[in-house]
Amino acid sequence: MELRQLAYFVAVAEEAGFTRAAQRVHISQSGVSAQVKALETELGAELFDRSGRVARLTEAGKVALQYARTALNAASELREAIDEVKGLVRGHLTIGMVTGCEITPLFAALAAFHREHPAIELELLENDSRRLVNSVRTGLADIALVGVAGAPPEHLSAQVIASEGLVALVPPDHPQAGEPGLPLTELVAHALVTLPEGTGIRAAFDEACVSASLIPDVVLVASAPAAVADMAARGLGIAVLSESMGKAHADLVAVPITGVTIPALLALVWRPRTSTALAALLPHLRREFGEG
Repeated sequence: MELRQLAYFVAVAEEAGFTRAAQRVHISQSGVSAQVKALETELGAELFDRSGRVARLTEAGKVALQYARTALNAASELREAIDEVKGLVRGHLTIGMVTGCEITPLFAALAAFHREHPAIELELLENDSRRLVNSVRTGLADIALVGVAGAPPEHLSAQVIASEGLVALVPPDHPQAGEPGLPLTELVAHALVTLPEGTGIRAAFDEACVSASLIPDVVLVASAPAAVADMAARGLGIAVLSESMGKAHADLVAVPITGVTIPALLALVWRPRTSTALAALLPHLRREFGEG
C-alpha cells in the first residue's frame, strides 16, 4: 500500500469522479484508476460504485476514507516533525487562493517572505474556497486564503481577515439605487449576478435564502468580483457582493441587503501542526493582514 494510492483514493472520493481527481493531482485519469484499482485489490474490496456517472463510495470505501485521510495527515506530520528536528526549512510551500484573487496583502506577504527565504519555492493554487479547504485538510496546500460563511472551517487553524455583510450593486439609475436597504425577500425577485458556489459570499447568500425559504433568480455567475460588478453595470442583473467589494466600484450604488444574518468571512486557514516553512510565512501574513 502506497501513500500516493491513498492520496488518489481521497481525491476521487472528494471530487466524486476520476476525471476531476486526475486534474486535481495532475496525472492521467488512467493513472488514477490504475492506482485506485491496485489499492482495491490489496484491500480485497471495491471502494467505489462505478455503475453510474458519479463515483460513489461503497460501504467499504466510506470506512477506508477516514483511515486514508488519517494516514496522509500522519505522513505529512512526520515529514514536518523531522524537518523541525533537523532545523530545516522545507523547499516548497503551496498557497491556495480563491480564483480571481485581488487581495494585495497576500502578494505583499509572499514577496516579503521570498526576500527573506529566497530558496523556498512558492506555488500558488487557485480554486474555489470549498476545494481549497479540502486541499488544506488533505495536505495538498499548506495554507489558503478562502471565503466562507458564518465561521471558519472546523478542525483547522484560522485567521479571520474580514467579516462583512452583503450588498446589492446597481447602476445609479436603477429603481433600487436610492433605497437605504434592500430586503432579501425583495432582492430575490430580481435577476441576480453572483459569484459561483464554493465561495464565501455565495454561501452566505444561499444559506440566507434557504433559511427564508426563498429561491433566488441567478441569471449569471462569474468567478471574479470585478466581472460580477461589470455585468451589473451593463444591466444584466443586480450584483451580490460583500461590502468592501461594493466600495471598489464607484460607478455602481451599493445597497445593503437586509435579512442576511450570516456574515461572509475572508480567512486564512491551515492545519494546526505547521511546517517550519509555514511557521516562517505566518508572521509575514499577519503583518500584512493585521491580527484579524
